[in-house]
Amino acid sequence: MKNFIKQHINKILGLSMLLIGTVGCSDFLDEEDPSNLQPESFYTTATHAQAAIAAVYADARFVGDGAGIFSSNWQLLMAPTGTTTTETAQNSDLNNLYSLSYDDNNLHVRNWWGGIYEVIANANLVLENVPGIDMEEAEKNRILGEAKFLRAWAYFYAVRLWGDVPLITQPQSATSEDFFPERAPQQEVYAQILTDLTEAENAGLPWTDESGRVSEAAVKTLLAKVYLTMAGNPLNETARYADAAAKAKEVIDNAGTIRLFETYGQLHDESFNNMGEHIFSLQYNDLVAANPMGNMYPNFQPVTYRGPSGTGSTIPDIDFYNSYDDDDLRKENREGWFYTSYYEDGSGELFDLGKPYIFKYFNRAANGTQGVPGTAKDNLNLMIFRYAEVLLIYAEASNEVGGPTQEAWEALKAIRDRATLDTPALGTFDQQSFREAVWTERWHELAFEMKVWFDMVRLRQVYNVTTGGFDNFVGHVNLNSDQALQEKHLLFPLPEQEIINSPNLTQNPGY
Repeated sequence: MKNFIKQHINKILGLSMLLIGTVGCSDFLDEEDPSNLQPESFYTTATHAQAAIAAVYADARFVGDGAGIFSSNWQLLMAPTGTTTTETAQNSDLNNLYSLSYDDNNLHVRNWWGGIYEVIANANLVLENVPGIDMEEAEKNRILGEAKFLRAWAYFYAVRLWGDVPLITQPQSATSEDFFPERAPQQEVYAQILTDLTEAENAGLPWTDESGRVSEAAVKTLLAKVYLTMAGNPLNETARYADAAAKAKEVIDNAGTIRLFETYGQLHDESFNNMGEHIFSLQYNDLVAANPMGNMYPNFQPVTYRGPSGTGSTIPDIDFYNSYDDDDLRKENREGWFYTSYYEDGSGELFDLGKPYIFKYFNRAANGTQGVPGTAKDNLNLMIFRYAEVLLIYAEASNEVGGPTQEAWEALKAIRDRATLDTPALGTFDQQSFREAVWTERWHELAFEMKVWFDMVRLRQVYNVTTGGFDNFVGHVNLNSDQALQEKHLLFPLPEQEIINSPNLTQNPGY
């Protein structure tokens, strides 16, 4: 923590640079360049407030940043799940994630810690300083609501990755009283998350926002996710299932323009960014930063305008791919989540890839499609919350409260209908069978979206791709590496350098 704070004291001086690279090309970023400002003169105008929240949005894109050769930060949450594998061996930190042999020096772990606390640090600056600015109250409240959402979003990652974590809610400097913080109990962290989200929910945010800014629907979706997580391990506050169901139902009942897309292709069509099924996304624009999922391209095969390229450092594990029903549209070549053939150089003759690759983030406009060359500009956002997950949260939480109901069944059925799968009649389910049906659907619907790992931890269960059932977390063998999950894997290690620089921090067991 000390190392992190040293790196980011007075970071507010760099807001003007971050302003260039935040939420897409939205009008709310067309602000005056404040690069000539000093700390004592900042936070005095509405322009400064806009620049400050823009910095927090920009920081949130750490999820897509690089983590060494042929690797990205997001791979931390996919490689250990067993649902993906690699066809390159260039990055030892990534290989250690696949083999479940990572330690406290893993670059991905260090980057997530630093990225999360950078979001928190800049959100704290907004929340500390923007209230004193003389500006229009509705816009001030909106900015504060956005900052509270983003701080809660960051802490929600932190508490699930590491358990007890430092809880910092004020701007820090070398003279701060808690410059060497201790780890706060998870219950306290969750209490702060709920406080932030409840206040954000009442901040006057619009229901949806096609510019990519935080919306009320996004706040309610995150609240539903938090409640669902609190109901599971390690807190086991089972009363929270009712809260999760109720909050998800608020989104469903007031959906408005929010809906399931008719086709899976619309999920990775940049013309649908921030619309329809997309509730909240990290914003990407080629002028600032292109979509960061490139490590899903096949290793040196000509599927894009670039010709033979790509790393193949995240590809589907073949056993996980085979766990999809053959009639599942999500398994259909170039229709759902996968592709097994594509057009040479993006727009030429169709050729066979030899194995399945991940199509979920493939941008046809940027890379090319049959007879249409690519634009070479990948402006596809990185989806964080989408409506399909809201339906699955509702189905799971509602079932935990009182068993399968008509509404819970309809939520599950909506997901399966789009996948062209039959759903057994409601009367054929009991609570346990419906529970596992929803879990299975989460594995298949939300695959490769950085969600499966957190399901494994909160449920202490892992989908067995061979049997179609569920195994206990501890002892489950990931087929992508033939390695068994251990108790210590329920949490990641704190980065070694943070513990060295902050003597009040302690390491998680087993590392």
